[in-house]
Amino acid sequence: MKFIEILSPLWETVKGILPLTIIMVVFQVFILKKPIENVAEFTIGVILAILGLHLFLKGTTMSLIPLGDSVGRNLYLLDKKIFIVLIGFVIGYFGTLVEPALRTLALEVEEVSAGAISQRVLIHGVAAGFGLGMGIGLFKIINNISYIKIIVPLLAIVLILIFISPKMYVSIAMDSASATTGPVNIPINMALAIGIASVIEGVDPLLSGFGIVGLTSVGAMISVLVLGILSNL
Repeated sequence: MKFIEILSPLWETVKGILPLTIIMVVFQVFILKKPIENVAEFTIGVILAILGLHLFLKGTTMSLIPLGDSVGRNLYLLDKKIFIVLIGFVIGYFGTLVEPALRTLALEVEEVSAGAISQRVLIHGVAAGFGLGMGIGLFKIINNISYIKIIVPLLAIVLILIFISPKMYVSIAMDSASATTGPVNIPINMALAIGIASVIEGVDPLLSGFGIVGLTSVGAMISVLVLGILSNL
């Protein structure tokens, strides 16, 4: 019985990866008429991807999510709003630095721009914006501010910056916003936000705790657009 309980989550991961893999193989072999170059290596890669994703999701559920929730609940007990916002910025900043999707994006940008946009500068710029969005999100929660009162001004800033920033940075900003919403940031930041919202009297965790990811993405966009403007000075 225990063996079945262990295999059940693994099977859920298999059902997530296998259909996509099969579709791509069908396109490659039967529609594009191109062979799989190294079948053995490909098969091993799929198995490793399944095991890796399964272990990561399991580890996240066991560690990052409970820790983020606990930190959020205990953080509010300090009763220092500025400190909470600063902690949110720091967690968002350092969490973004290790996002694999962002590192991949930064490498591609540096390569395509022939080194004009440094990988290091882009990563730290995006991390600063993400941290800013995280801090704003926690400020919104602890003061029980309506989401629309926060997001509308931020989106207005984004629209203004789009017309000022170089076109290349506008495209990069859009991709950076997506690249930050990866497997490291999402569990920690959402758990932290929901943890704080759940201990504040009169605050609905569903309404206040969620939406934090959107704010962090907007923050990342703003930082990249500002980076583009500074690069032209």
